[in-house]
Amino acid sequence: MHLLQSFRSPLARRFLGVGGLLMAVGMLLGFFFTTGFFRAYLVAFLLWGGVAFGSLIVLCMHHLSGGGWGYLIRRILEAATRTWGVVVVLFIPVILGIPSLYPWADPTAVRSNPLLQEKQLYLNPTAYSIRAIVFFAIFILLAVALNRASRRQDQDADPTVLRRLQNLGGPGLLLFVVLLSFALIDWAMSLQPAWYSTVFSAMVIVGFVVTALAFAIVVLYFVADREPLAELAVPKYVLDLGNMLFTFLFLWVYMQFSQLLIIWSGNLSEEIPWYVSRLQGSWEAVTMLLALLAFAIPFAALLGRKSKRSLRSLAKLAAFVLATRLLAAIWLVEPAFYPDGYSFQVLDLLLPAGVGCIWVAFFLGEMERLPLLPAMDPRLPGVRERMRQTRVGDITYE
Repeated sequence: MHLLQSFRSPLARRFLGVGGLLMAVGMLLGFFFTTGFFRAYLVAFLLWGGVAFGSLIVLCMHHLSGGGWGYLIRRILEAATRTWGVVVVLFIPVILGIPSLYPWADPTAVRSNPLLQEKQLYLNPTAYSIRAIVFFAIFILLAVALNRASRRQDQDADPTVLRRLQNLGGPGLLLFVVLLSFALIDWAMSLQPAWYSTVFSAMVIVGFVVTALAFAIVVLYFVADREPLAELAVPKYVLDLGNMLFTFLFLWVYMQFSQLLIIWSGNLSEEIPWYVSRLQGSWEAVTMLLALLAFAIPFAALLGRKSKRSLRSLAKLAAFVLATRLLAAIWLVEPAFYPDGYSFQVLDLLLPAGVGCIWVAFFLGEMERLPLLPAMDPRLPGVRERMRQTRVGDITYE
């Protein structure tokens, strides 16, 4: 019954139809390009699953800080965290593609590689699948606990609910980041099992936060003129969202560059190949393009206050950042399969578009379930008061 209710919106049904069609075409092509299908699908999963992962992180941050910016996107973040069911279903093809994706799943490669033999107890299809089930189960429990407390808060202004959300936010954020770090070792870093990095998972997680913030800002633009959310959609809080996007984008690039600098300076044979493959052949051009599109352009645009005080301008920048996250996901995954140069296939666009449409369809269904503003949150009157005390103009949509 809940699944049927998720698609009462014609827009959600359109996204689902388009996504289903794109996935059907992608699976048809997958019969001819098996490895290409699964590598492109992993890119798609990390891109759109990253919105759900990042949304849970930002939601926990909001419950801990209580900043006014969080009320603008709280319902968007909560809706994204309620898509865990479809995220789990979308992960099934990754499980099915283990033999095509991971060298440690190839018995012949394991027999000929002593390093893979040493890691076989941890890196094997059964252990990989069991860990994924455990990770998703805990992620879902955390998301359910946060959303259940939020729904209860809508019923009354019981301060104990606020304390529960705050108490869930801190430990939940820590637990989630730790478990997601281990999950990313399985899903992404083990594509090249001879390579390791202590900050790899942290870099990817920060990238997920960038993706989630960019997505939330784009959605906010389409709902910010609706009451009662419109009263909070003022330049002060829009500016805060822009500053957050700027901060996490800068942090993501800083971590990428720091790791490159350290690994390149060390020049160790077990560490350097990961970057060598991304700085040679056509991958060098992709890396330069990523640096320009995913960092330099949005960084320069987000430096000014004007672009961050207008929701229309900020949403355009956020949409641009969201589009560049696809290139970032390709750069993260595909050099493991094509170390000598990028080999573009139509699946690289088809599958991310298909998975994205399906995920957005479920997200839109979840957005309809709750009011756009948690009106009974005890901290909201203080946010309104601070807003009135700040001399700001009306938000601009033009």
